[in-house]
Amino acid sequence: MHVRSFQLGDTSSVKTLLQDVLSETCYEETIEAFARQLSWDTELVLIAQEEDEVVGMIIGTIDNNNGYYYRIAVATEYQRKGIGKALIEAMKQRFLHRNVKKIMVTVDVHNEMVLPVYESAGYSTSDFSRTAHRLSIVKKVSV
Repeated sequence: MHVRSFQLGDTSSVKTLLQDVLSETCYEETIEAFARQLSWDTELVLIAQEEDEVVGMIIGTIDNNNGYYYRIAVATEYQRKGIGKALIEAMKQRFLHRNVKKIMVTVDVHNEMVLPVYESAGYSTSDFSRTAHRLSIVKKVSV
């Protein structure tokens, strides 16, 4: 398994992965944030690849000089094999390279069930952001 930056050719595979592992509502919210993050900073979208297959992805963002893990998804048949932890660690390295003040895990109704993955990667409840503050990638943009 190899973790790397997102590439344009991954778009279809990422959409399929997200549709397979996320609820419909979560998929809609995530795909909007995914598109916004790609338009701002592609280096904070990482892919886990097994041979030629996209088996996982993570979206991070930096908001007010804090790094946030926004969404993580791993294909069902590849879960519990360390891919989530590898994605989290690779994103952490990106955040540290950018000298963020603090790294937080964004918590919403859609990712409560993956919090144990973050805990096993060394994060604690004090690292979970449950505030009403909406990250710039998920804010509704008025036109």
